[in-house]
Amino acid sequence: MKGALLVIDDEKNIRETLAKLLEEEGYYVKTAESIESSKKLIQSEYFHAVLLDIWLPDGDGLSLLGYIKTYLPDTSVIVITGHGKVEHAVRAIKEGAYDFLEKPFSMERLLLTVDRAVQEVLRKRLPKVEEEDLIGSSKPMLELKELIGKIAKTNTNVLITGESGTGKELVARKIHELSDRSNAPFIDINCASLPEELIEAELFGYEKGAFTSAFTRKQGKLELAHGGTLFLDEIGDMSLKAQAKLLRVLETKKFTRLGGTQTVYSEFRLICASNKDLREEIKKGNFREDLYYRISTVVISLPPLRERGEDIILLANHFLDKFSREYKKPAKYLTEEAKDLLMSYPWKGNVRELKNLMERLVILHTGEEIKAEDIRRLLGFSPKEDYETLFRYKDLKTAKQEFEKLFLKRKLKEYNYDLKKVSQEINIDLSNLYRKIKQYNINIDGG
Repeated sequence: MKGALLVIDDEKNIRETLAKLLEEEGYYVKTAESIESSKKLIQSEYFHAVLLDIWLPDGDGLSLLGYIKTYLPDTSVIVITGHGKVEHAVRAIKEGAYDFLEKPFSMERLLLTVDRAVQEVLRKRLPKVEEEDLIGSSKPMLELKELIGKIAKTNTNVLITGESGTGKELVARKIHELSDRSNAPFIDINCASLPEELIEAELFGYEKGAFTSAFTRKQGKLELAHGGTLFLDEIGDMSLKAQAKLLRVLETKKFTRLGGTQTVYSEFRLICASNKDLREEIKKGNFREDLYYRISTVVISLPPLRERGEDIILLANHFLDKFSREYKKPAKYLTEEAKDLLMSYPWKGNVRELKNLMERLVILHTGEEIKAEDIRRLLGFSPKEDYETLFRYKDLKTAKQEFEKLFLKRKLKEYNYDLKKVSQEINIDLSNLYRKIKQYNINIDGG
């Protein structure tokens, strides 16, 4: 689908002709014949562009411009009229219209104007992708690329699994980029980063006054994804209540905003990701089985970096080149010993950890040659020396504290400063981990 359009015109023949033409061009089209009927559609659906006639049976069409901008602030409005006057054109543009067309207009001119208007909206709404492409020639990566190629053009729901840092969002964006929805929005939401009370507001949106801090109406991610792709990262952390509501939306493509009564329609492709085993979460009662089968028509399991062999060096060189250009630093290269070290390192943080390390090497390392010892120093990786330092202390209490500090520092680096992951791996509450980091004055900025 190229985009969603609303045609507002009081003449039935014109509405139907334009709708048929635009639908044949690949647009989703709704029509309205009056200001009142238009408002109902504007409240309930998202449109990339609106074709608005000035003369309507219940008022001046230009009076709708402000209403559209309130409810659909990034939507392009193309004003059309059979009574074109310079003052109408000037007023329309001043009040925020994208363009002005006078009847009779050529269909070529109309299609060109609509296409440009929709593209402008999509450029505003489509997040800038600055992540690297799917780099790698290992067998797991070749199989992954082949699978993406097979499913991208379909509308099937996809579940991407894998450890933290393996590139789940990158794969989701690649599927969207190769799909027929590539010109429509890619809307993402991280379910793990939002508390339970906010996840529904982000997904469904809300009306003004729905709760204490709802000072204006807000469109939710479901609504913004209309015509495009919705990516739910870490869906395993979504509450059961939100899961139930999401399931209903997937079945009907309809929902209401929080505090609202108007039904909203949204057609989108769903891609989910999780670093949890959702089948195990189902057994624990943390995830709905019916939702799992709805979102996992195709499952993509991303391999950890340590299983990708030669891709490690390809990625390392890619990041060194990327950050050298970005920070205007001289080009750097890895010695054979440095490459061997990178190949043998476990990479608990996967590609994200490797990227972080290469960026720090470009910023902090002087000289063009990167040796194994330079990498060891930044990784804090000298187990024998770390072990020996504990014996400097005469009393047991201080030695215990120093070991705990050393242990936490090593684990934080091992998991790329992902505090939630570290707390799970070392089996302590996240709040307790925060207290210990503060107690030992540990730097958690990744430096």
